Amino acid sequence: MREVADCFACELIERPEGVAGGRIATLGNWVVEHCIGPLGVGTVIVKPARHVVHLADLNAAEATELGAVLARVAQAVTLAASEVGNGPGQVYATLWSHADRKPGHIHFVVQPVSDALMAEHDAHGPELQVRMFRAGEQMEPAAMIAAAERIRAHLR
Repeated sequence: MREVADCFACELIERPEGVAGGRIATLGNWVVEHCIGPLGVGTVIVKPARHVVHLADLNAAEATELGAVLARVAQAVTLAASEVGNGPGQVYATLWSHADRKPGHIHFVVQPVSDALMAEHDAHGPELQVRMFRAGEQMEPAAMIAAAERIRAHLR
């Protein structure tokens, strides 16, 4: 049962089929799924399996696992992107936690970033993500599913 009735992140934990590619992995207390926002194919979300609104509210187990989980997922994202010729020069891990300007279920966006992506949006860092959201380019579900499968394989 969903922990918080109006939490979209909790809904996707309960019904992973809501994301193309489904749940990629559960790593300890963390869930990994493909990003549904316009941040590019191969970008994933890492979020606590339970509803957590503030980073400071992580329990001891979640906090202990966080660094290792982010590093493992970043490695899998790097390898998966490299398999299709899009080897990133960097993988961003950014904390997102607002929905409609209100704190929501925290999640980390783990995003492969190439020189080509930065050139396309003429930006890097947080501004790159802002410009990608403004551009609003939709991802093809088939591409998301294929990326999720590649990432899943590297997390096994």
